[in-house]
Amino acid sequence: MHRSRAIERLTEYLARYPGERDTVDRYLEFVRAEPRCFERDCWSGHVTGSAWVVDPSGENVLLTHHRKLGRWLQLGGHSDGDADSLRVALREATEESGLDVEPISAVLFDIDIHLIPARGNDPAHHHFDARFAFAARTEAFRVSDESHALAWVKIEKIQQFTREPSMLRMAAKWRGRAP
Repeated sequence: MHRSRAIERLTEYLARYPGERDTVDRYLEFVRAEPRCFERDCWSGHVTGSAWVVDPSGENVLLTHHRKLGRWLQLGGHSDGDADSLRVALREATEESGLDVEPISAVLFDIDIHLIPARGNDPAHHHFDARFAFAARTEAFRVSDESHALAWVKIEKIQQFTREPSMLRMAAKWRGRAP
């Protein structure tokens, strides 16, 4: 089953973050019910992969001022049929920043379900976002067509760029990680 790795990762995630049970249950229900969950044109929603990219010091995170959404967010994008969300997140981080990054871990760092507004011929739909932590080997990025801008942001000051609850949650998780 092409969805089994996603289900395993979500189950492992729930064991680490039992307080996020409602979100995990909703995500699991979607993945189990929707065979096309990794396809961009699955309008009941689709799985996306995102990257929390930290600099070599681990004190700064790379944010994108997303061209379509007009907000400061983590890097990431569509699975386009790839059922390995870690690979999707790695691809998106590299494509959107030009950075050489490596996964800090293969376990989910965070998950989120958020509504994407209708745009052009695309109806409003949900992104079921699988997020992983990555370390950048260097800090020299390039801005892609996906972004208005990229910026290294002190994790302690992320609220100066965004008030998005999931971004603040990831910053708190990063600050509270075990050494």
